[in-house]
Amino acid sequence: MSKSILIVDDEPRYLHLLEANLRTEDFEVVSAHDGEEAIEIFTSKPTDLILLDVMMPKLDGFSTCQRIRQFSSVPIIILTAKGEEQERVRGLDMGADDYLVKPFSIGELLARVRAVLRRVQPMEGNQSRFFTHGDLRIDQARAEVWRGDQQIYLSATEYRLLLQFSHNLGKVVSAEELLTSVWGSEYITDKEILWVTIARLRQKVEEDSHDPRHIVTRSGLGYIMPPEGTEE
Repeated sequence: MSKSILIVDDEPRYLHLLEANLRTEDFEVVSAHDGEEAIEIFTSKPTDLILLDVMMPKLDGFSTCQRIRQFSSVPIIILTAKGEEQERVRGLDMGADDYLVKPFSIGELLARVRAVLRRVQPMEGNQSRFFTHGDLRIDQARAEVWRGDQQIYLSATEYRLLLQFSHNLGKVVSAEELLTSVWGSEYITDKEILWVTIARLRQKVEEDSHDPRHIVTRSGLGYIMPPEGTEE
């Protein structure tokens, strides 16, 4: 069954170009010209992925991403003409899974789309259904995460990243390993996307993100989820 993609961009030439190329790759495509229209379309008929331009009338891409994240973990790729670091970080902070800086090649776009969609697929392994670490509980059958009695809402990328730590309990995992296993080998040098996602994940799963207990940094080595009962 083909995957569906919602493209949100106020530039007709970009919309037509993306629509044509994605349909050639057997994706089902829906389009919107601004953030408000995108939310209305997605609410009535959710898609498997959203390509979201930043500079748009009525509601910009950052605000649109933030609103969608209030009710959906759908993968989102931000499209921006601004390549500055602060713009990329802001998009990731709003909950985007990835970003592309205009102009980009169709080959690069398709590679990113496939990579992001792969993260939504269930991870292989023989782990038991439930995993607990202190006040954190993961129900892997339902892809739900709880901290105490409160359910935590994670994006697909955040959830896969958390699973990597749980599957490697007590083991230091390098940034390169995390980037390869969660994002794909083509992201192995993109440390920034890892740093921002870990920071966002800590804000959700840690009681105090500045004094983490579930995701601990080992300077110069990587990150570790320490076994319960150990002090880090």
